Amino acid sequence: MNNINSSVLVQPNLAVQSIKLTNWTPQVQFFSATGLSEYFPERIGLGADAASSSGRPADLVLNIKLQNHSQKDWGNINLGIGVVLYENDQFFNSKQFNSELDTKRRVVSASLTDRSLLDNVEFTIRPENTSGSASYDFACVFWDYTHRDWRTEGCVKMRDPSGVHCECNHTTNFAVLVSFRADYTYSEALNWISIVGCSLSIVGLVLTTVYQIKTRKQRGANSTMLLVNICLCMTTYYLLFIFGINNPVQSSKASVSEQNVIPSSDLQEKVDQGPCTAITALLQYFLLATFAWNILYAAHVFFLIRNALSGPPRAFRTIAMTVGWGLPAVIVGISLSTTYSFRNPLGYRQEEFCWLASLDKAGRFDPKRPMLWGFLLPLAVMLCFNTSLLVYFSQTICCANPNLK
Repeated sequence: MNNINSSVLVQPNLAVQSIKLTNWTPQVQFFSATGLSEYFPERIGLGADAASSSGRPADLVLNIKLQNHSQKDWGNINLGIGVVLYENDQFFNSKQFNSELDTKRRVVSASLTDRSLLDNVEFTIRPENTSGSASYDFACVFWDYTHRDWRTEGCVKMRDPSGVHCECNHTTNFAVLVSFRADYTYSEALNWISIVGCSLSIVGLVLTTVYQIKTRKQRGANSTMLLVNICLCMTTYYLLFIFGINNPVQSSKASVSEQNVIPSSDLQEKVDQGPCTAITALLQYFLLATFAWNILYAAHVFFLIRNALSGPPRAFRTIAMTVGWGLPAVIVGISLSTTYSFRNPLGYRQEEFCWLASLDKAGRFDPKRPMLWGFLLPLAVMLCFNTSLLVYFSQTICCANPNLK
C-alpha cells in the first residue's frame, strides 16, 4: 500500500483492493456491480465515485467520507485506504444471530492508514432474494473481535429504495443482518371459485338437513341423527373455510424498526396474532368430525344388515355422540398441546393459510408436523374402515342371495 498507488487481490470468495490518495477527495467509494458471473471480484471497483463512473448497477456500495479540514494539510498526508469484501460470513460465526434460511450475507471491511481523517462510513447493500420470502427488518452491524460477535454501537440504519442503508462512525468489518418473512399474495380468481363452490355446497347441505328432519319417521331416530350431524359438521367447515382460511394478518409486509437491534434469526417470527390459530383448530376439528360421523353412519348400516331384527345396540346413540364429537376433539387437543406455542405458532399452523403446518423451514415435508399425524393418518384410518365395510356390504348383498334383485 505504501509503494503502489492501487492494487487488487482477488479470489473466488474474497477480494482485497487498496488505493493511495495522491489528491484530496471528499469521499472514496467501493462498489460491487451486479452481474451474472459467480466470480464476483471481476465486478468490483475502488475510487472517487467508482460506482457511478462504472455505469453498472451495484448491489453493494461503500462510501468512505473524509474530514473536511484534512484538505488544507493534504500535502503532508500520505493516506492509504484498503477494502476487503467477503462473499459470505463463514469467517464470522455469530452466537446471537442464527441463519435458519441459509441466506448469504456479504461482509465488507474498510481500513485507513490514518483513522483520524475519517468522518464516517456509509454503505448500501441489496439483500439477497429468498424464494417465498421478503425482507422484513434489518440491522447494521460490525464485527467485534473482543466479544467475537456482531455489535451495533456507532452504526445507524436507514431504509433505502435500492436496498438497506447504513452509516457508521468507525472502520471495521461491516454487514447487514436481514430478517425475512413469508411473502404471499392470494389469487382473487381462486378465492371467488372457492366462495361460489362452498356456497353451493352449503345450500345443498341445508336442504339435505331440512329434508332429513321432515322425513325422519321413515328412517328412525338414529339414521336421522347421524345424517344431520354429518351435514352440520360439513356446513360449519365450509363457513369457516370461506370466512377464515385466509390469514387476516398480512405479516409479510416489511416493518423496519427505528432502533438498530440485531434480530435473533434471519427468519422473523412474531408471537401469535389474530384468530388464525383458532380457525385452524376449528377447521381441523370439523373436518375430522365429518369423517368420524361418516364412519358412525357406516357402522349403523353394518348393524342394520348384520342384525336385521334387533338392529344397532341400545347404547349406539350415546356411543355415536361420544365418538363423533369427542374423537376429533382429542386429536385436535393432542396436536395443539404438542406443537403450538404462543411464541412460535407456526409449529402448529401455516402462515399463508389458516391450516395445519406440513413443511419445515426449508420447504420440505416434515413428518413431525401435525398435518401428517394430526389429520392425514386419522383420515386414512377412517377411510380404511369405511372401505372394509363397503367390501362387507358388497359380499352380503350381492353374494349371499344371487337371486336378490
